[in-house]
Amino acid sequence: MREPGIDYQAVFEASPSAMLVLDPAFVIVDANTAYQRLVGRTRDQLVGRHVFEAYPDNPYDLDGAGRGGMEASLRRVLETRAADITGPLRYDVEEPGRPGAFAERYWSPINAPVLDGDGSVAMIVHRLAEITDVVRSGSPQTEYRCLQMEAELYTRSRELQQVNERLREANAREREVALALQEAMLPAPPSLVRHHAAVRYRPAVHALNVCGDWYDVTQLPSGDYSVAVGDVVGHGLAAACVMGQLRSALSGAIRVVDGPAPALDGLDLYARSLDGALATTAVQTVVAWAEHRITYSSAGHPPPALADPDGTVRFLDRATDPPLGATPDHIPRPQATTTYADGATLVLYTDGLIERRGEDIDRGLRRLAAHLAEHRALLPEDLAEALLLLSAATDDTAVVVLRL
Repeated sequence: MREPGIDYQAVFEASPSAMLVLDPAFVIVDANTAYQRLVGRTRDQLVGRHVFEAYPDNPYDLDGAGRGGMEASLRRVLETRAADITGPLRYDVEEPGRPGAFAERYWSPINAPVLDGDGSVAMIVHRLAEITDVVRSGSPQTEYRCLQMEAELYTRSRELQQVNERLREANAREREVALALQEAMLPAPPSLVRHHAAVRYRPAVHALNVCGDWYDVTQLPSGDYSVAVGDVVGHGLAAACVMGQLRSALSGAIRVVDGPAPALDGLDLYARSLDGALATTAVQTVVAWAEHRITYSSAGHPPPALADPDGTVRFLDRATDPPLGATPDHIPRPQATTTYADGATLVLYTDGLIERRGEDIDRGLRRLAAHLAEHRALLPEDLAEALLLLSAATDDTAVVVLRL
């Protein structure tokens, strides 16, 4: 990725390493100043020429290994799309101004690919280091090994980049699955006969778009409303799968049992047989709107908030037991009942709305009560948005608002 404000042509020119840029046909595209100085040729003498036309073989070099070794290295780059090093390599250079006069010289080149968006080789960067003096001194191996290690490091960095690209592709596919799960398991609430419900869901920052939080709003066969929220430990697809099973189980149970506590009893027994479900928290409420009565039971979950029209906020905390599966043996759960006035607002939520790291939960509850009292007159959809502003970015949050 190019950073704004960086002149890469100037960087290329200023590099102390001698470098050529070749196209896949080995035609010279550019040569930096260090390269021109090293080989004694100007850019005009190089750019646009095939590299082996610019550097013909020395007819007096009977081995002729220079061009062969260089061409083999360049072709390996095209085939493998990875850096390649050759050397020590004798490649005599025709002396400037003296046609047919070749100077014996030794090099250790590194050829590295520049890939396009499709992963094909768009260009080859040819970095050249002269080791003539080292070879003549009889100890070329140290220089050669240093350059070889540099090429190996470059290759490893390319491999790491390719791994990261595959990880990004896998994450993108997982996100698509997450979005499908979210849509299937956390739908918009159905239309209720006399009241309006609004829901909001926000995954933690850096999490997928699904997690372990859930909500459920249902009109029961009796005409009463069932409103529930829950929170499975963990994030990602594994927690989402457990969440989906528990949500469905509780939604089914509340339809066939008499009240929130028996529904959570059944969910507790089910959670003990489901991997990843232990320590889940949940709260189940049933709103009997004709009698203006709310019956509720909680399995270790933060208490629902009930805001009266006059701004008084009560927390429904008189029927709270440990999370699902937290006790050695199953114990029947308690339930409690309260009444409400017309125009009251019931809010169920998960702990991401109130908890902060290093802060007592009571402070979060007070913050919620004050925010709810201040904004209680808003329509449910707007109130849900206002409440979501309290949520911590580091935790998942689900909110249900029901205007009574």
